[in-house]
Amino acid sequence: MYKIAVIGGDGTGPEVVKEGLKVLKKVSEKFGFKYEITMFDFGGERYLKTGKTVDEKDIEELRKYSAIYLGAIGHPDVKPGILEQGILLKTRFGLDQYINLRPVKLYNKDYCPIKNKVEADVDFVVVRENSEGLYKGMGEFQNKGTKDEVAIQISYNTRVGVERCIRYAFEYTRKRNKRKTLTLCGKTNVLTYAWDLWQRTFDEVASEYSDIKTDYAHVDATTMWFVKNPEWFDVIVTDNMFGDIITDLGAMVQGGMGIAAGGNISPEGVSMFEPIGGSAPKYTGKNVINPLAAICALSMMLETLGEEKVANAIESAVIDIVKNKLKSLAAGKMGYSTSEVGDLVVENIK
Repeated sequence: MYKIAVIGGDGTGPEVVKEGLKVLKKVSEKFGFKYEITMFDFGGERYLKTGKTVDEKDIEELRKYSAIYLGAIGHPDVKPGILEQGILLKTRFGLDQYINLRPVKLYNKDYCPIKNKVEADVDFVVVRENSEGLYKGMGEFQNKGTKDEVAIQISYNTRVGVERCIRYAFEYTRKRNKRKTLTLCGKTNVLTYAWDLWQRTFDEVASEYSDIKTDYAHVDATTMWFVKNPEWFDVIVTDNMFGDIITDLGAMVQGGMGIAAGGNISPEGVSMFEPIGGSAPKYTGKNVINPLAAICALSMMLETLGEEKVANAIESAVIDIVKNKLKSLAAGKMGYSTSEVGDLVVENIK
């Protein structure tokens, strides 16, 4: 029995989660596992009514679940940063979801914006450190509001935090068992403190994994190679900020936000899975948003829970639909409504 905490969230989040839950019901019946869901109203509407985001009691409640399934967080009537820090970051940090896992995989070459690339050329994974770096929120203002104002934002990196992320990336590369190559993406030529720690730790951990090939690329070079030669990459490990940036580029390379899913992983605890495209408020209630990213996030969740056959069945159904059914991956241009795409996935589960 899997206990799933469901946070529909804001904008189109509840719409895409609804389609994911439709798929979950189908695969549970077909593959014979049980689950129960509990809905949580965390998001912009709750904040506007109560002034609350999430608190320690909420975090403790979420610890009771097998996994968290999230739609989206982000409301146009709430100042940017409040919900992101008060819900997303607080949940990630509180549940020690120290890995952000982002598969970048092309399902249909027609949707890749890079010419002459085929499906086999775009198949890599970014392992992003998810609990430290610039997103730790450390820093200060000096002489705020004056002409001499200084804003200091600290990139906070610990040996423990860096090593556990790098070690996870090596283990993931081994388990993935494709090119068995792990690339460290950083900026060692300029950010000499943080990236000295990352490089030294990477080299030391690498000595324990003789079966894994390693290399290094500056973050600016990484963005260049994502576009020019995405086939060079297998698994990439990087810090919180760089990971946030390069994964959005990865989403575009694989066809857009409509297909991009991610996991906030706590290897020892409760993980959270979501489409990475945000709440897309302009499409709310129109039944036109692409739910496949949310359905792929569901697949990631089930794989992490140990249901690999189920996850593979969902991914196969998504691939079939992307290759043979949809006119586009963009909202309103798919040739089907949001709910109809969910139905197509259900019908194609083998």
